[in-house]
Amino acid sequence: MESHGDIRTSALKNPVDLAEYLFRRIHELGVRGVHGVPGDYNLVALDYIPKVGLNWVGNCNELNAGYAADGYARVKGVGAIVTTFGVGELSIVNAQAGAYSEFVPVIHIVGTPSTISQRDGMLLHHTLGNGDFNVFANMFSQISVAVARLNDPYEAAAQVDYVLQQCMIKGRPVYITLPTDMVQKKVEGERLKTPIDVRIPKNNPDVEDYVVGVILKYLHAAKNPTILVDACAIRHGVLDEVHELVEKTKLPTFVAPMGKGAVDETLPNYGGVGDASLQGIKEAVESSDLVLSIGAIKSDFNTSGFSYQISQLSTIDFHSTFIKVKYSEYPGIHMKGVLRKVVSCIDLGKINVQPTPPVSNTIPEAERTSRDQTITQAWLWPRLGQWLEADDVGEFPKNVIAISQVLWGSIGYTVGAAQGAALAAKELGNRRVILFIGDGSFQLTCQEVSTMIRHGLKPVIFVLCNDGYTIERLIHGMNASYNDIQPWHYKDLIPAFGGSPANSKTFQIRTRNELDNLLGDKEFSAAKYLQFVELYTPKRDAPAALKLVAERAAETNEKVE
Repeated sequence: MESHGDIRTSALKNPVDLAEYLFRRIHELGVRGVHGVPGDYNLVALDYIPKVGLNWVGNCNELNAGYAADGYARVKGVGAIVTTFGVGELSIVNAQAGAYSEFVPVIHIVGTPSTISQRDGMLLHHTLGNGDFNVFANMFSQISVAVARLNDPYEAAAQVDYVLQQCMIKGRPVYITLPTDMVQKKVEGERLKTPIDVRIPKNNPDVEDYVVGVILKYLHAAKNPTILVDACAIRHGVLDEVHELVEKTKLPTFVAPMGKGAVDETLPNYGGVGDASLQGIKEAVESSDLVLSIGAIKSDFNTSGFSYQISQLSTIDFHSTFIKVKYSEYPGIHMKGVLRKVVSCIDLGKINVQPTPPVSNTIPEAERTSRDQTITQAWLWPRLGQWLEADDVGEFPKNVIAISQVLWGSIGYTVGAAQGAALAAKELGNRRVILFIGDGSFQLTCQEVSTMIRHGLKPVIFVLCNDGYTIERLIHGMNASYNDIQPWHYKDLIPAFGGSPANSKTFQIRTRNELDNLLGDKEFSAAKYLQFVELYTPKRDAPAALKLVAERAAETNEKVE
């Protein structure tokens, strides 16, 4: 006699294993590389990854894997990672919190003990020993836009679809638990014939039209309007609308540090990064009588320590869940539809366009004429800017994707992120990927270079060797021992990680002439294999913008009531 469960399973039109269903849905969203670390609670689930056309990356640790999935998502649109219960998933908390704070869609799948073990409160390894199997999921619920505990095969497929939809629409991480006894449970495969609807819900047309009318009224009346673009314009998929607005209006356009790469920097009306250390930009933005602020994240580091003084009375804020026109807020209205309609309805004859401050990426005269061979920050970055090319993943000619973690600011983030970005770039056609990282940050997560070698990735890695944590020195403790690090022979890590002359090259650069020669080498610029540059700069030197941010951070830290 069939059990009740057998009857329910036999009623399925097209039964598929739950793990297969989950990974096929992830493949549908565009993911091809799944990051993570194996553990005994996720091993059977991992067998399904190659079966559905996905590739297992396999990272050195879960934290790095989380950073990598984040970097991958910023290039491909979404990332995925698999960890194991307790010890594995807790190692990724920092990375997932960073993705949550910076609006990066990452799908986190956790292999957990069986539903029976959880029901009985068994004393298992990787637990706290108290029978509580919900504690870690409860932690992640604070840094996830949706949580799915796949404990019931009759609800699991719908849960998967919902949580993945939320990940894509809201642009933030989600958390999925997959118990060992659920991996091979059957779910309805017929659902796979209907793609998950990840379109942004349309705005109420009446409200949208009203908001657009208000925006156009102020825009047409403004004497000196400007556009300021930030990270959430990237994260929430409105770059097409932003580009149309920028090109059609010819208004002076700036980007915040987190929005770097959102605007074509070859456009004549591009004014640069909204960095308060550059007085011309600061004055241009603050003197505007109307700032169209698109996707702003107004954190301390993203505003150079809150140094901007832009009145809300002069600002129209475009966001994914509301529009704010001066002090009037319109909730439930997504910026995509509003921007599209503003672009189509704008009267160019009523737009007052002021000159855009010129953007300079030249080496300062004093640095250019100096005979000193020291690689200073003031000389280095304009020189590297001249070397960068369109379509790079780094910075910042046309079509460059910029990846940084300005808001969350986790030290060591960029090594893992570069691995994920390089994998995504390889999937998209081998775009050049360039990593700039300080020696202190590199020491935290350097193992992921071995993952790059393992997968034949070809980033160009510049490790800036300046003897420690520069940003920390600038904030407090310039000569304090806690800001020092042990000097490494950095380039020697490449052969130690399995690199060979056939798949990698290393360089040590101490002078300007050496760097000029390297950047002028066509083979180096072609980036046909992993290249690692150990580049030495002075210990106390830093870019002007970094000095200002550190100064503001120190002032904020020292404030008392």
